[in-house]
Amino acid sequence: MAADFGQPGSPAAESRAVGDSRRPVLRLRPRAAAVRPGRSVNSLVLVGADVVALGLAVVVSRRAVLPSAVFGCLVIVALSAGGMYRLRICLRVADQADRVLASVAVPLVIMLPWLKAPPAALLALYSAVAILAARSVVSGALRLAHAHGRLTDPTVVVGAGTFGVHICELMLARPNLGLRPVGFVESGTPRPDLPLPCLGGPDDLPAVVERFGIRRVIICYTACKDEDLVTVLRSEPVRADVCVIPRLYELGFAVPRSSLDELWGIPLIPLRRLAHEPVGRVVKRAFDVTGALVLLAVAAPLLLLLGIAIRLQSGESPLFRQTRVTGSRRATILKLRTLVTDGNPDTSWTVPGHYSTRLGRWLRVTHLDELPQLVNVLRGEMSLVGPRPERPYFADKFGREIARYDDRTRMLAGMTGWAQVHGLHGDTPIVERARFDNQYIEYWSPWLDVVILVRTAAGLLMRLPRSRR
Repeated sequence: MAADFGQPGSPAAESRAVGDSRRPVLRLRPRAAAVRPGRSVNSLVLVGADVVALGLAVVVSRRAVLPSAVFGCLVIVALSAGGMYRLRICLRVADQADRVLASVAVPLVIMLPWLKAPPAALLALYSAVAILAARSVVSGALRLAHAHGRLTDPTVVVGAGTFGVHICELMLARPNLGLRPVGFVESGTPRPDLPLPCLGGPDDLPAVVERFGIRRVIICYTACKDEDLVTVLRSEPVRADVCVIPRLYELGFAVPRSSLDELWGIPLIPLRRLAHEPVGRVVKRAFDVTGALVLLAVAAPLLLLLGIAIRLQSGESPLFRQTRVTGSRRATILKLRTLVTDGNPDTSWTVPGHYSTRLGRWLRVTHLDELPQLVNVLRGEMSLVGPRPERPYFADKFGREIARYDDRTRMLAGMTGWAQVHGLHGDTPIVERARFDNQYIEYWSPWLDVVILVRTAAGLLMRLPRSRR
């Protein structure tokens, strides 16, 4: 499709930018039947291949059907949680072997009580071999389809400098990579000699992805500031696979090859999306509900005793309710009452010591006053782990004054969090707390939640003896 410089009022000007119409850039009309962004058909084929492979492994191993079926489902979940259904640009199966083995080993350990050890190990071995074989077949078929221009992914390059043009030319020259470049996204005035049109600026990226059915975004060296691009990628989720070319890409990185991708010898770092994917949300919610039910059952006697003690001491309800910001909404959060005089807890950052009883101070030091929040977790208003819920007054204040603070609302608030286990609670720098909260969201995994909960429990046990002094 030829691009042209449309003058205002001309027919070509109708295909102007998604964003700022004042930017003099090349424009491309979207196809009438552009593929909607979302999971690529190729990824669905990969899921189907793994299911068939696991089915064959079960048949060959001749194990009990029900435990084997559960094992197979757990393997699929582990593969998905490990990002193995993100279809790589580089289709080398050898790069995926370590993650496939790990995704088979974890369900094996879980299922050992129901499957005898030697047969279970054989089932795991057959499953790993079958999955790698199936993925080799799928990779070969995809390479063949790509070479004939089929099953390709519409791709946009962020950065229209010399290296961005080189990346685009690589994709045009090698259709077997499975990438069909559509255009560039760049700030300012683009070069006049671009091989494909500029579709808008970085702020327009989500709209460009939506409008042109983009499935792959390759971020090169762009003229805009990195922090501005981070804001774009966080403020509105880009419904496409996003990869970043590292600045020193010619040097080796201490990163497993299975975590990297590659574009004809140029390493790519895929952005993590597990926390924002449907499977990630389902896994986190299941983890929250299961954990909250178990913890509530264990803590029920303690909560009953503490409730009676608070009632006898204060004569008021043992539960204290307060509106907090959790995720992108507000909810009424439950806590055990620790203050004799409430004062103005919604706008007071610190609480004077004489406002609390001795029991109240002990509850606040040990954080046992937050146990009723398990009910908020069961209601879906909070998570076991996440950014701490903040009062609306301070959430609005910090959102105006501190960069990236509002990015914390991409996930529900938690009873504990990555910032808390690093000692960032109470009267500590909000900038650092926001940094750790956002890092948690970017790198979330079920295992990270387990680590944070274990560290929280260990911290509680260490604080208990000191709180008696």
